[in-house]
Amino acid sequence: MMVPAALLLLGALASVVAPRLLARADWPDREPVVALWVWQCVVAAVLLCCVLSMTLSASAAWVAVRGHVFDGAPASVVDAYAPGAGAPWAAATAVALACGGAWTAAMLAREIVRARTRRRQNRSELLVRAPLLPGEGGTAGRLVVLEGERPDAWWLPGAAPQLVITTAALRRLKGRQLDAVLAHEQGHARARHDWLLHCSAALANGFPQVPVFAAFRDEMHRLVELAADDVASRRFGRLTIALALVELNEDRGVFGPGPAGPGAHVPQRVDRLLTPRDRLTAARRLRLTAAAALVPVIPVLVAFVPGLRALG
Repeated sequence: MMVPAALLLLGALASVVAPRLLARADWPDREPVVALWVWQCVVAAVLLCCVLSMTLSASAAWVAVRGHVFDGAPASVVDAYAPGAGAPWAAATAVALACGGAWTAAMLAREIVRARTRRRQNRSELLVRAPLLPGEGGTAGRLVVLEGERPDAWWLPGAAPQLVITTAALRRLKGRQLDAVLAHEQGHARARHDWLLHCSAALANGFPQVPVFAAFRDEMHRLVELAADDVASRRFGRLTIALALVELNEDRGVFGPGPAGPGAHVPQRVDRLLTPRDRLTAARRLRLTAAAALVPVIPVLVAFVPGLRALG
């Protein structure tokens, strides 16, 4: 039971320490794409700790599971994991972690079902408010203009993605600002940010007391917007996309004092665009990416240490 306990301790430590370290770092706002990768690696490591701990606990508690896990392994390797030691605790740990895994799958399934339901409802509403013209076959990549007094633009993901923009936004956006907004939303679509948001929401809703999952959800919402801002700014300039953000959000009260709402990060996004900081060097970006990729390897190494020692 030492290795499963060590894996659980490692997962708990990562879930508490990693969000604090990333919150103190100053580079995520400068490199949101790298930050998205780091967050995914950290969460994958935490989940991997739980999966490996569940597997080794189950193999210690039940002979049938042990036969599948250590199929073909030398007896010295099997003995290194002390099968049968602490069997009651091993069984309880395996069952608890299996329930957690089932709950995670259920939360993810619920999030996907809700997202698809919302998507169908939104598409039905779009077809009512903006029906297809005669001879217009598909809707993929279709730009939909809706009559509305509130300036807004959003990307509707799915098998046939659509970009929706209101007439108020068309009146507000000047020159290349409209192109910048379109590039921003297309950046979301190309990077499939909707999947990141769904996964982070499922984990945070399923385990609201786990710090890393709550921080993962909050940071995903923020970082995907920064990444899409960068996509648009590289094509049309930082000032253009910053002015477009102001035009779309100035009537929503996000730039004045008041309670935080859905657009609470817009002022910080505008400040970031207008006062850009230097990007990290390519070498440092590569080091961060490689270091993050190694994080999920740590639980695997911890799980294999007894077996490697027995073979050595």
